[in-house]
Amino acid sequence: MEPIVAIIAVGLILFLVILAWLVPVGLWITAIAAGVKVGIFDLVAMRLRRVPPKAIVEPQINATKAGLSLSLDDLEAHYLAGGRVGSVVAALIAADKANIDLGFAQAAAIDLAGRDVLQAVQVSVTPEIIDIPERGDASGGGITAVARDGIQLIVKARVTVRADIDRLVGGATEDTIRARVGEGIITTIGSSGSHKQVLENPVLISETVLEKGLSAGTAFEILSIDIADINVGENVGAKLQTDQAEAELKVARAKAEERRARAQAEEEENKALVEEMTIKLIEAEAEVPLAISDSFDSQRMGVMAYYELRNILADTEMRQSIASPGGTQEVDTTRSAHSLGLS
Repeated sequence: MEPIVAIIAVGLILFLVILAWLVPVGLWITAIAAGVKVGIFDLVAMRLRRVPPKAIVEPQINATKAGLSLSLDDLEAHYLAGGRVGSVVAALIAADKANIDLGFAQAAAIDLAGRDVLQAVQVSVTPEIIDIPERGDASGGGITAVARDGIQLIVKARVTVRADIDRLVGGATEDTIRARVGEGIITTIGSSGSHKQVLENPVLISETVLEKGLSAGTAFEILSIDIADINVGENVGAKLQTDQAEAELKVARAKAEERRARAQAEEEENKALVEEMTIKLIEAEAEVPLAISDSFDSQRMGVMAYYELRNILADTEMRQSIASPGGTQEVDTTRSAHSLGLS
């Protein structure tokens, strides 16, 4: 008898343990005390569907106490879909207290889209400030842009936004807001005639950027754009002009070197041409004595004509000597006379 009693006792204990696990009596009593209509078999069914009853019942208790009417089936279905039931219920409670029109289906869709629905409701109630550029950004100083006068400006801005619940699903994130505002700042500064205009009236940037309707297609509504800081950077225009001047100088030097090389080549060609002409002249002068000798042999020129020719050459040499004290012409004439065989 004793072994049988022991087995029955162990079996009873195991049954009670399994029953306590299947039936969360404490949670059921808490729900009943809070006014939530949930049956004991509903809790058992949740266990069998591998849904933690606590993850469903506790949010339902919070919703009931806040005056919201939610279905346990909807909460369980959202949990099975991978949603965060507690976050959705907390967002619904916050939206109800802030008089924001937000239904369970919309909140569940926002949660399943990967957005923090509770944070979205909080941002909708209390606007959020987006720093441009983002704090800790590797770019450092801020948004850099260059005015028409070539002066670079470095701008930091703060954008005040409020979450748009209706556009939260499928709407662009904060990164899109940063990109669009940064683009608007660059465009506004780039279209300014002088950087002084921007420094004197920074609100011009805010007004111009706001007019572009940058919040279209995003999950936010832009309330204001404030210029937090604006500094003067480099003189980009002067730097570009300097670089251009250096480039033109290099081009001019290259062209001058090309012209020098061409002139040097032409000079060498001219020297070769002079040498060629000199050779031809010497060859021609070498034929003159032969021609004179032939003239004597053929009696085409007599002795008197020869002496008259020499007198003319001597008179020419004298005139050239008077005209050229250096004697250069005289030497040339004498060389010519010798070459003619008349000396």
